[in-house]
Amino acid sequence: MAREAIEALRVAELENFFRSACIEPTQQIDTIDPTAAIFYPILLPNQLLVIVSLPGQPLRYQTTPVSQLEVESVVEAFRRRLILPYTSNREIQSLAQQLYGWIIQPVAAALSENQIETLVFIQDGALQSIPMAALYDGERYLIETYSIALTPGLRLFEPKPLDQVPWAAVTAGLTQSRHSFEPLEFVETELAQIRSEIPSDLLLDRDFTSATLSTTLNTSPAPILHIATHGQFSSQSDQTFILAWDQPITVSRFSQLLQAREEQPNTLELLVLSACETAIGDKRAALGLAGIAVQSGARSTLASLWLIDDESTPVLMTEFYQELKTGLSKAAALRQAQLDLLRGQYRHPRFWAAFVLLGNWQ
Repeated sequence: MAREAIEALRVAELENFFRSACIEPTQQIDTIDPTAAIFYPILLPNQLLVIVSLPGQPLRYQTTPVSQLEVESVVEAFRRRLILPYTSNREIQSLAQQLYGWIIQPVAAALSENQIETLVFIQDGALQSIPMAALYDGERYLIETYSIALTPGLRLFEPKPLDQVPWAAVTAGLTQSRHSFEPLEFVETELAQIRSEIPSDLLLDRDFTSATLSTTLNTSPAPILHIATHGQFSSQSDQTFILAWDQPITVSRFSQLLQAREEQPNTLELLVLSACETAIGDKRAALGLAGIAVQSGARSTLASLWLIDDESTPVLMTEFYQELKTGLSKAAALRQAQLDLLRGQYRHPRFWAAFVLLGNWQ
């Protein structure tokens, strides 16, 4: 089957990224959520193939006669306009609607008929660099109709809703300039607001080192790790890192820190990487984000595809945690937080669209 063949290539790509075998997720994504549709777009030289799984139905295959080069060109233009602060909604929406027409439109009626609430994407190639939430149907962004999630592959770690584990977090971040990176003025506000919602351990600035993070993770049973600092996702594992006070923590080192928690009864349910971004000019940079999500063993990872506005991020994160506390799924909580920005003073997609949820969306 086509998606199994592509899946094997995806696993091999991740294992090559780490030069070792990945942690093996156990649960088939088609069995997790009866209100979710799974999209598996595959870029081929002369066409775009989209495989769609609807609950309880045979797989659907749809093809569009558009070349890989054309898709990549539209994706690159779309991402560029999303990131720039002064692009108009019209510029963004025209490209977003083109992508919607290729990927979503052929099954839009079926999604409505089957009362689908969440769209889950296993993205291929250049598509990994853009947020599906910002696709546009001519009237609404996709996030206005559906919750959105991404997965690195066809299997996920077995879900364990946050309301079934102790509600606590380890939070860490940098506000000051370190290692040639600019200061992040609103990180302290972001972490303070999270602490007002969730009992939290705090590692800030000088207290946030690779050693203190390791010690705190090994002694805390908290199911949430929220890190607000500069970071980079790259197709090269040695260029994928999270910035601590003393040094950049490479993806391999970071994975070791998280995997050490597996001996504890409460493994990591949610990893949040705020203020990180995919490497500029690296078309496969999102592989680093997928790599962190898979290799860390975190059941869900929330991160940003580009360096987002420092002032709006605390607003989104506070709303996200408030919605989680009401019992919403992670994907639904992120949707509400994004809608809060979209319908408020941060309407431009660059503010809200950068955030993506990888892994288990429940």
